[in-house]
Amino acid sequence: MQNTARQTKRYDPDKELYLSLEPVIRGLGMALIELSVFRGKGRGEKPGSVQVRVVTLAKGVTGLDDCSRVHRGIMPRLEQAFPDRDIYLEVSSPGINRTIKDISEFAHYTGREIKCYRTDISDWTAGILLAADEQKLVFKGDEGEFELPFEIIAKAQLI
Repeated sequence: MQNTARQTKRYDPDKELYLSLEPVIRGLGMALIELSVFRGKGRGEKPGSVQVRVVTLAKGVTGLDDCSRVHRGIMPRLEQAFPDRDIYLEVSSPGINRTIKDISEFAHYTGREIKCYRTDISDWTAGILLAADEQKLVFKGDEGEFELPFEIIAKAQLI
């Protein structure tokens, strides 16, 4: 599994945007799971457009109203971050079979069923996620509780 740029110490403009948007989304009772920014090149003197994709998660089921609240809540910050640009904002929920892209996501999925592809056995292992820290995941499976260290997890998905 990998860590995102927001967990590294190098400068990243998307990290600054993440740090600006995350408290707003948290204030709406949701979690910011993923942020993607795509910058288009403008023609002539006009700057290009910016496409921003945000994946958010509510404590329960994330619905259309939740996504609309996030859209309205973060658009002023995006307009401030990208003045004189056309901004296209897409807000969505993680989805049923979401591929987990970063170890920081696991903390949001406690209590959910997850499957992990393990490099030590070249197969999938599934269970209910009980806990996640910086080194490992703790699951409850058919045969009881078990731990998976991140170094043996090649990929993971929500079930």
